[in-house]
Formats: sequence, C-alpha cells, structure tokens
Amino acid sequence: MCGLEQSEDTGVVFRDPLWSAETVPGYDVPGWFVLRARRHAERVTGLNEAELASFGPRARDLVAAVTEATGAPATYLLAFGENHRHFHVLVTARGADVPADRRNGDILRLRTERADPAAAARLVPEVRRAHLRLAGEAGRAPVA
Repeated sequence: MCGLEQSEDTGVVFRDPLWSAETVPGYDVPGWFVLRARRHAERVTGLNEAELASFGPRARDLVAAVTEATGAPATYLLAFGENHRHFHVLVTARGADVPADRRNGDILRLRTERADPAAAARLVPEVRRAHLRLAGEAGRAPVA
C-alpha cells in the first residue's frame, strides 16, 4: 500500500494530504477502489486524530461517488488489514448481476473472476467527477 504513492495518477480518484482513493493492481474489478492513509499507519488504531476525523467523510464521499457512477444497488466498505499492514479499506460496488453466493464477504471471490484492468480504468474519470461534485455539494473542499 505504501508503494502506491509512486503510482500513476490515471487510477486516482482523489489524493489529499491524508488520504488517497485509487484503483489497485490485483483488485482491478470495475467499481472497486482502495481508500488508504497516505502515511504508513497500521490498522485503524494507528491513525492519528486528523486521519480519524477525516476518514468518515472521505469514506462516505467515495462510497457515494462509486455508487452513483456504477449505479450499483449496494456498495461495500471492507477493512481487513492482515495481508497489507497499512490502513486501507476496499470499496466494492456490487452490481445487480452479482449472484447471491458472491455477495457480502463472498464478493472478494470476484477479485479474480471479474478482474478487468481496462474496464476498471475506464470508470475512474466518472467516479472522479462524481466525487468532486459530491464532496463539494456536502460543503467540504474538493480534494486534489
């Protein structure tokens, strides 16, 4: 997760001083994004006060933007922290076409079944526009 600081901006929805939201190789299913702390922090307990205060609004705005851009009937916010010891959450749009045995926690099975890096990349500009508009409408300064 720390290495994503050097990634191309093409997959980035937003970056501010504390948070970044982007597509991530290996999780490049259309409608899937990672919201991660920009500095290294392990688990939610490793976040500082500024990160804690801003996490909720950033997560809400990203989930709303992904939901709007994809039209998904459900959008999940998942946090595990075992494989990547850097605080992040996975935002996953769950389309109506996703069968019952791939919903809730089982949605992670789609990581390989529906991986499509090109389609995931094509969705980024639409999510970026929705995020910019939604974050601005909520009275928060839009993020770079």
